[in-house]
Amino acid sequence: MTVLATPQTSAQPAPPGPAPARNAAEGRGWFRAFLLRLHFYAGILVGPFLLVAAVSGGLYAITPQLEQAVYAKELHVPAVANPLPLSAQVEAAIGAAGGATPVTVRPAPGAEDTTRVLFADPSLDESEYRTIFVNPGTGEIRGDLTSYGSSGALPMRTWISNLHRSLNLGEPGRIYSELAASWLWVVALGGLVLWIDRIRRRRTAPQKGRPVSGRARTVWLHGTTGTLMLAAFLFLSASGLTWSAGAGENITALRSSLGWLTPTVSTSLSGPASAPAGDHSGHGSASPSVSAAADPAVYDAVQRIARADIITAPMVDIKPPASESKAWTVTEAGREWPATASAVAIDPASGKVTSRADFKDFGLAAKLTRWAIAAHMGLLFGLPNQLVLFAVAAGLAAMVVWGYVMWWRRRPTGGSAWAMGRPAPRGAFLRGHWAGVLAAITAMVLVGMFLPLLGWSLLAFILLDTAVAEARRRRRSLEPSAERAPSPERLRRAKVGMAAPARRR
Repeated sequence: MTVLATPQTSAQPAPPGPAPARNAAEGRGWFRAFLLRLHFYAGILVGPFLLVAAVSGGLYAITPQLEQAVYAKELHVPAVANPLPLSAQVEAAIGAAGGATPVTVRPAPGAEDTTRVLFADPSLDESEYRTIFVNPGTGEIRGDLTSYGSSGALPMRTWISNLHRSLNLGEPGRIYSELAASWLWVVALGGLVLWIDRIRRRRTAPQKGRPVSGRARTVWLHGTTGTLMLAAFLFLSASGLTWSAGAGENITALRSSLGWLTPTVSTSLSGPASAPAGDHSGHGSASPSVSAAADPAVYDAVQRIARADIITAPMVDIKPPASESKAWTVTEAGREWPATASAVAIDPASGKVTSRADFKDFGLAAKLTRWAIAAHMGLLFGLPNQLVLFAVAAGLAAMVVWGYVMWWRRRPTGGSAWAMGRPAPRGAFLRGHWAGVLAAITAMVLVGMFLPLLGWSLLAFILLDTAVAEARRRRRSLEPSAERAPSPERLRRAKVGMAAPARRR
């Protein structure tokens, strides 16, 4: 009973100033305090972007199956034993397109697949093509849809892809995905450091029997899941940045300076090409190769020459020349393992391969880049790749939700003493040792030069956190001592805390 009465005899409790937190920040724990606030702010402010990226990315991971089901009529036909010549299929597509010249032809990769013939259309957006689907066995037109990019994504997958990439807002929307990819690795690595530090502190804590609260269970789920999925988060962040605007350009420039770009074939023809057999155009300034692009019969010759060289993959893209003095190209388009990316440039007039890029001769960096992009898209290992991506996306979404749950349970209006735990002090970054602060600033500048959105947002965080800390310090220094006295609620909690050991005894 004496212990319970002791707090009531205190006439004037000592005002709880910010000194303890400040002393902690000025010591060796300044970086932990800064990292804790950075992790908190990033989770609160960047969390919505990460949540949208996770949900849309998980949805994109299952789009191959959805696409096959939604567009079954356009993509598939009964098994074809004896397909028509490619020229006949292209001719049928040209007729359906009103006589336009194809920009790419993707012959049917399997006996139950259709042939895709792509046409440019000024009414479509960049990298979008009008695609005619042809039955390779009969020449029947199976569909007319818009496809996107080298992957040939159809409208549904394109919409989900653009949602994941830019919220379907075009170039301005890409800021969201770059912010998410830029901060993901920072949040993941910072969370790992904090989780290790938490485990170390709990092992050395004097109290071992405190009951596990709902928030503590959420913290455990948050930390354990983040640790288990750390490698996947880092991979998604690194590979996702290659598609971003600002950081993506820097990554491309770095790869170029290091010689890590994917080799490409040269489409320049060294000399004037002779007219292919059967060509009687003879007028105008267009080269014979460009004129041949309008002749469907040339596709048979180009395909035959490519198959006789290094092109062995079932899925290939055949592209006629887009300008004078250019060669045709045939590129392996499959992205699943162990598909390659070999390519050849062909002059159909001479029947020769003028340039080639064999995947086995690619550098390791170029191969890893291709594999990483395919894995990010869920295409490298087929269904297992998709399932892993979906699980990682679900884990990331859960991490964001758990983070908000932890913040909500620890908000200043919480009803329990555990929820009222003191957060890391504001302004801890600039209170650290000058050498550590200088090293951290140098690292952040270098990272910001490479990842501009991360650098600017990180600078904004430090300035805001420091300004708020200084404003609170000035306000407290101007408050009368009576106003800084602890509230009755805080005295009640202190009383309960002091009485607890007596009850245990």
